[in-house]
Amino acid sequence: MINIDELKFGADGLIPAVVQDAASGRVLTVAYMNRESLEITLEKKLTCFWSRSRKELWLKGETSGNYQHVVSITADCDRDALLVRVQPDGPACHLGSFSCFNYPLFDNPELPDFSPYDLYELIKGRKDDPTEGSYTSYLFDKGLDKILKKVGEESTEVIIAGKAEDKRETVYEIADLYYHVLVLMVEAGISVDDIQKELASRHVIDRKVKQEKMT
Repeated sequence: MINIDELKFGADGLIPAVVQDAASGRVLTVAYMNRESLEITLEKKLTCFWSRSRKELWLKGETSGNYQHVVSITADCDRDALLVRVQPDGPACHLGSFSCFNYPLFDNPELPDFSPYDLYELIKGRKDDPTEGSYTSYLFDKGLDKILKKVGEESTEVIIAGKAEDKRETVYEIADLYYHVLVLMVEAGISVDDIQKELASRHVIDRKVKQEKMT
């Protein structure tokens, strides 16, 4: 662990802070901190920045309620930039969007950008705005029993492939199960963040148990 004295603030007394959603890894915004705002961030465990336009401290969420709860802060190799991982209470952007980065400049077709969040949002879109001929929309139309039946069937397929020690087939079947579980999550109103938070809570408990065993 390093301390504030080891950081390299610029000539203007500021250090750039890249704010990242801890669950999804998505970059929320890039802001600036001075020593005082960083100290406030560490004390309150909420992001506090220095507004270059207003020339004043800015506790994110103080007026909007969209606080950013700090999970970790890491300096880069030169110690002149910070990565701030957070759990946000709401949108990061003043325009009301989750992230400030919403204007694509380039997408490489050879390297598609994909994440479970993207698939979840696509599936949710098929529920909110049904598309004719869409298998996903069909599942939502048939309802919970049909979705649960498919989850059960795909679970069985994973077991069969795993038992056969067929890696390629197991990957294929796990992908099918993963998709149908996401459909179930959308149907049940469960978000990817809900699952991430549950897993994170178990990780914290596991670390505490290990620490207790070592002492």
